[in-house]
Amino acid sequence: MIVEPGPLLAAINSPADLKELREDELVQVSQELRQYIIDTVSIYGGHFGASLGVVELTVALHYVFNTPYDQLVWDVGHQAYGHKILTGRRNQFHTNRKYGGLSGFPKRSESEYDAFGVGHSSTSIGAALGMAVASDYKGELERQHIAVIGDGAMTAGMAFEALNHAGVANTNLLVILNDNCMSIDPNVGALKEYLTDITTSRTYNRVRDELWNVLGKLSKFGPNPQAIASKVESAMKATLMKQSNLFESLKFRYFGPVDGHDVQHLAAILKDLKSIPGPKLLHCVTTKGKGYALAEKDQTLWHAPGLFDKITGEIYKKVPDKPQPPKYQDVFGHTMVELAEQNPKIMGVTPAMPSGCSLNIMMKAMPDRAFDVGIAEQHAVTFSAGLATQGLVPFCNIYSSFMQRAYDQVVHDVALQNLHVVFCLDRAGFAGADGATHHGAYDLAYMRCVPNMVVASPMNEEELRNLMYTATLPENAGPFTIRYPRGEGVMPEWRKPLQRIAVGTGRTVREGEGDVAILSIGHIGNYAVRATQQLLTEGLDTGHYDLRFCKPLDEELLHQVFSRYKAVVTVEDGCLPGGFGAAVLEFMADHGYSLPVKRLGIPDRVVEHGSQDELYKECGYDAAGIAQAVRDMQAKVTDARTSKLLR
Repeated sequence: MIVEPGPLLAAINSPADLKELREDELVQVSQELRQYIIDTVSIYGGHFGASLGVVELTVALHYVFNTPYDQLVWDVGHQAYGHKILTGRRNQFHTNRKYGGLSGFPKRSESEYDAFGVGHSSTSIGAALGMAVASDYKGELERQHIAVIGDGAMTAGMAFEALNHAGVANTNLLVILNDNCMSIDPNVGALKEYLTDITTSRTYNRVRDELWNVLGKLSKFGPNPQAIASKVESAMKATLMKQSNLFESLKFRYFGPVDGHDVQHLAAILKDLKSIPGPKLLHCVTTKGKGYALAEKDQTLWHAPGLFDKITGEIYKKVPDKPQPPKYQDVFGHTMVELAEQNPKIMGVTPAMPSGCSLNIMMKAMPDRAFDVGIAEQHAVTFSAGLATQGLVPFCNIYSSFMQRAYDQVVHDVALQNLHVVFCLDRAGFAGADGATHHGAYDLAYMRCVPNMVVASPMNEEELRNLMYTATLPENAGPFTIRYPRGEGVMPEWRKPLQRIAVGTGRTVREGEGDVAILSIGHIGNYAVRATQQLLTEGLDTGHYDLRFCKPLDEELLHQVFSRYKAVVTVEDGCLPGGFGAAVLEFMADHGYSLPVKRLGIPDRVVEHGSQDELYKECGYDAAGIAQAVRDMQAKVTDARTSKLLR
């Protein structure tokens, strides 16, 4: 279905076309852009509320600044749909987040207008500052550098690190704070309260407006009355807000708060800010989901709702004709409550993803034992370590790709002290349409090399529950990692009694009578089951073993496999370098085994976005790919046997 843009938007194929419009036409362009996003996302899917909230800001930025020469960096990128549409990608926008189509996030290789590739939060200020310093060094003194960051992303430590540096770097940097009190879930923490104080102080806002209006008109204050106004305003802020302005304390010129949905006012402000040198921060107050009433009302639900009827707001969901397996994240969430009811030492921690990881279930049932610490993965890990020093058992749930940001804390604060922290890594393996920035490709490799760490991955919901229970037991009182994928499991009847799993033990899924065995870890083992079923119809009776643990490996089981079979295929939904298959090869080398091994998993390259099944197929470890690998290994065994007979 073709989505038709409005008349003004239809004529905009680059920011240069936008600049041809009169300023009063920006209101209509904004309306048309918002409607185009609503129409397209309702049909094709994608993130929703974030881009609706910055429509006017996006239009004003590209109207005022000379992009791509002026460098515009979006934080995270959920809000960059309008940016993509205005920068020559409108006709391809329906392919957004589809296999082979546009990325859901800004991406340098996709467009010269995407100044920096993003996907994880809080990188924009640091990246834009680096660009600004480089421009100063090259003598490009008129070049502008703009970082657009949400108040949720501002809670991350690296945003403050960049602000601290930028305040003394004195470069041409503009930080635009998109303040909507939301990331995916409602924001938490002191910064949220601080920004709320600023935006809701009627006295401050009224006096500030009057001050600038009056001093800006009085020539008796000399040739630069606005400079005097700025000094007076700083003192006023400290008095009326009962505290100094945070951003000005970091040596930023602070402007705002302003209405982020008044496009003409925004354009006028941005024009003025272009002429002011040094680091500046513009505080824009916006509404996530602006212009679509349901998205404004329930901003978490409408962050990425899937396909929906734009008129009625009905979100389309398949109605199954039989019971369906739950999402792994929901199994985690409900099991957390079950475990915590049995064990008063258990706590839950997440960095700003309570609904995404389903810790919100525990937060509702036990609000004093579950914590959303904001977009702060490093703090989440060290906070969990602190809880563990006091005899508690924290479950720290972080998306696999986000855990990369807290790796030092995993090593330094947890593993070296051998503290009892359970890491639950959601979205492990291919994350789907979010693409390369969100794939949990590396956790098996980067966790298994850490001393004291146990690394496990369940093949189904029952194993997830049992691994969670096992991780709480006193005998396992050290770092324990459980990784599991995005999406549904395989067991509609998943609420089984909790059982201990001996750490480092796998299980036999099928004892094949043939020459080849499959060793799998995690949910991808279910694809191996399908492969063995297909191969059985061809006369190949393939063995299959679910290792469950990448560290420690089940050496007893591996000795049995390598003594019995003539060839092995390893399967993992993780990177091949350093991963599960590599661990098996290390075992072989250490014990003197020499037989053919084929490793299947994520190759040593960047894999872009697509559905999980599309990406499994691309990388050769869907059921068909696994079956073909077994056939290939069987052919090698047969050829070797034939050659031996001929000799």
